[in-house]
Amino acid sequence: MIITSAQFITSAVKPSQYTLAEFPEIAFAGRSNVGKSSLINALVNRRRLVKTSRTPGRTQLINFFLINDSLSFVDLPGYGYAKVPAAVKKKWGPMIETYLSSRESLKGVILILDIRRSPGMEELNFIDWLGREGLACLMVLTKTDKLSKTRQAKQHHMIARAVQKEKKDLLLFSAKTKKGKAEIWRAIEQLIDGDTHA
Repeated sequence: MIITSAQFITSAVKPSQYTLAEFPEIAFAGRSNVGKSSLINALVNRRRLVKTSRTPGRTQLINFFLINDSLSFVDLPGYGYAKVPAAVKKKWGPMIETYLSSRESLKGVILILDIRRSPGMEELNFIDWLGREGLACLMVLTKTDKLSKTRQAKQHHMIARAVQKEKKDLLLFSAKTKKGKAEIWRAIEQLIDGDTHA
């Protein structure tokens, strides 16, 4: 996809603060520090549309972005070992669940996994929950440039088996080399067109 514009619209914690549901929407989810912001920035050819940080847990709100005046990207708070107050972390689950289960314009969720890590119970439970909700889930393995090709292939196979998916259904991506960017865009376009099933 040729990107002509990409802009931050608003942050929200509850439905009354969401943007109008007038464009197809793709949500991005993943463990803290998994490379979610870097992936979104790479997809829209911007360096700082989404703020990146070495400190896990910086994304604490649901952030809406408008792409090409025709598509919405939604950055969800990361989960996992984020160094944030327990009270804040406790609110994330209901906040994310409310958005995902009630948003009519949502076409699918991109779940981002670090290729160097084994999926944990949080990821597996999230994948199960998306399936029960009937939401399409596209899985992207990030940070592929940090592994040798042999190690990369081994991890790809292990993660696919852990999440009970075919290897071809887990797309490989590197923010450094931009490997996989075109494939991810094609998959996003399929989600928007409704060609991908949960």
